[in-house]
Amino acid sequence: MEPKIEKYMKGTTTIGMICSDGVVLGVDSRATAGNFIASTEARKVFKIDSNIGMTIAGGVGDAQELVRILKAQNEIYKMNEGRSLTPKSASSLLSIIMQQNKMMPYMAWVMVGGLDGNTPLLYSIDAFGGSIEESKFTSVGSGSDTALGYIEDAYKKGITTKEAVKIAAKALSIAMRRDSATGDNILVATITKAGYLEYSGKDLEKFISSK
Repeated sequence: MEPKIEKYMKGTTTIGMICSDGVVLGVDSRATAGNFIASTEARKVFKIDSNIGMTIAGGVGDAQELVRILKAQNEIYKMNEGRSLTPKSASSLLSIIMQQNKMMPYMAWVMVGGLDGNTPLLYSIDAFGGSIEESKFTSVGSGSDTALGYIEDAYKKGITTKEAVKIAAKALSIAMRRDSATGDNILVATITKAGYLEYSGKDLEKFISSK
């Protein structure tokens, strides 16, 4: 990635994991502007529908605009087709939008994860519209190297979302200790047949401590 673009791809840690029963998305809540902590309560994971979630990293305005576009397109699709977009079609749409604007790109790197029927799917889409389907897990942002170091060892084939929530929370807490642009709060979302659910604060602690 070119240096001028790369500088906008820093300042967060987002995590996505494929599980046997769904997808887990984990994020921190710190937003930075250079060395300044602009916010400790930034939202970086969004519900698109009961079967799709999306994480954002990079320029806040650009990333939020992509979320608004995807939500709107999903509602239009539901009105016409009677069902929501699949994770694959959602990622393809974002890929086209970002590719079309590559001369003045959206300064964002996003992940789209969710269920297509019973099949969990996870995609990573860069600022130029490159879309990669992830078969296990991925992480985006300045703390991703640290987070991936833990996830590489902890992730196992056939892992459940309940197990993955604990791994995501641990990976984010490790990234927070080593990456100054990652910090404050942890939010983890699960997308299963039960729908889209988020865990943070005491609810996340309770979930992690449960058997």
